Amino acid sequence: MSRALPLSPPTAPGPPGPPSDAPASSSPGPRSPLGALLVRVRGALPVLPVVAVVALLGLPIAPSGEGGANIADAMSGLLVVGCAVRLVRDRRRPLSPGAAVVLALPVIGIAVAAADAAGPGAGLTGLTRYLQIFVLVPAAVALLVRDRRDLRLLAWAFVALALWQGTVGVHQYVTGTGASYQGEDVRAVGTFGPTDVMGMATVVAFGLVCAVALALGSGTVRQRTPAVVCALALLPPLALSFSRGAWIATALACGAQLALAGLRRAVKVGAVVAAVAVILVGGLGVGTEMLQQRLDSITQVTEAPDQSVVDRYTMWAAAVDMWRDHPLTGVGLKGFPDHRDGHASLALSSGSDIGGAGTAYSKQPLLSPHNMYLLVLSEQGLIGLLALAGSWLALLVCALRGLVRVRRAPPDGPATAVGGGPARTATGLDCALIACGLLCWQLVDFVYADIGGPSTVLTGVCFGLVAWWALVDRVSPLSLASEAGVSPARPVAAGASVRPTASDAPGASDAPASGASGASGASGASAAEAVPTAPASEAAAPPVSASAASPESSPTPGSTEEAPTR
Repeated sequence: MSRALPLSPPTAPGPPGPPSDAPASSSPGPRSPLGALLVRVRGALPVLPVVAVVALLGLPIAPSGEGGANIADAMSGLLVVGCAVRLVRDRRRPLSPGAAVVLALPVIGIAVAAADAAGPGAGLTGLTRYLQIFVLVPAAVALLVRDRRDLRLLAWAFVALALWQGTVGVHQYVTGTGASYQGEDVRAVGTFGPTDVMGMATVVAFGLVCAVALALGSGTVRQRTPAVVCALALLPPLALSFSRGAWIATALACGAQLALAGLRRAVKVGAVVAAVAVILVGGLGVGTEMLQQRLDSITQVTEAPDQSVVDRYTMWAAAVDMWRDHPLTGVGLKGFPDHRDGHASLALSSGSDIGGAGTAYSKQPLLSPHNMYLLVLSEQGLIGLLALAGSWLALLVCALRGLVRVRRAPPDGPATAVGGGPARTATGLDCALIACGLLCWQLVDFVYADIGGPSTVLTGVCFGLVAWWALVDRVSPLSLASEAGVSPARPVAAGASVRPTASDAPGASDAPASGASGASGASGASAAEAVPTAPASEAAAPPVSASAASPESSPTPGSTEEAPTR
């Protein structure tokens, strides 16, 4: 363990000697802005492939009704392969057994349904898609995110993508170059085109949920202010998407975030949102007659439903009828289109009309029930639905338990570190709200939508962020830190035998060193935040009393050595 050496007595000045290779002082000098930027980029290298997947969804999508793979899907494949190579290279235990079971649970129903598919081509295609969205991409994201700083970085990536797609969507509405809606090309669809009218709505909703979480969390004013501005800026494009399912899911998710953040804050934010809504709708006229009619149609889905609602009800009934004929295993992956006409009533139309946004008018066939739960029930049966929904329910329970632990932890502010100096206790409330909000939005939206389209890969990234918070972060009941008996809020008693770490150094954040790799780095370093431990290079050093420890005896902040958990 490094210790400060006593100062040498002053010596008489002598003749200048040859230059030495050793630095004149062991303390690093001030970093240049470029150097600080390079350090940040190098620290975020493991998670940059995930950022690349999000960024690639901002590119224009070629109009196609086939719903095939795009460049973002290809990048997600490279993400999974790179994560697998990293796990083999590190040879570490990345997840606890409980976390691995939660992530792998959907494989049971997917494999059984793939075996019952109509043909090998359909089974292989469906198997690949389901594994990509619900198993492989979420697992890779959960293993590559190392700390809460990475989670916040990805949340801001969601916000940036939403702002870009929202800007394109508002431009489409203003200039009349959007998708066709009630005979006019005014529907905001972003770069996804009319074949994926839910794409922009989904992206903007994800960004809005992340912005609300960052604004409500325990971050600094430098984080809250831009988050509030971004959240307000994303409201108009979400409204102009004319997506009723996205509106309902966003309202419920943001309402849940407000309730989880605290009643007093919820009242304040609710008053601001109400005032902004009055200004936009009443003062500036944002909404027009089309938007008002779309809002009114939400309450008329049972009394006077339009044709899109009739088609949806008909396909829901057809999906339930398919399940009755095959209750355990369903009709097989990709089997809904083949069995639709045999179970649907005559009220089903021939397809939905699409056009605008650079695409000629055409009929898009209705190949899914637009309800993820009924789609899984019809194609995978009870086995698949219980496995998939069971995984989602476990993520929700673990995410909420992590949020409760964070709420009970000491708030941000001065605390006592291992040398008696000031330390910062980060609660991570914003990360908890991001995970809970995204999962809540997705579970509600699945009542009105299912997977399909270019934006589907973002659903896998979303589940990966939730999985990291619910299964890997130190407050998760299924994380390695929790299995080791680490309590994030446990205080250090005076005179206790502890080992100082870099996380105890002044200015250290709630993230581990940038050199930690994979989920094992996330779990191990997260545990190091709760219980001070020794760096790997000093594992054999004798314990040091907390009262005798000093800042000089702590390792250098930013060390790339990973601290083993005790």
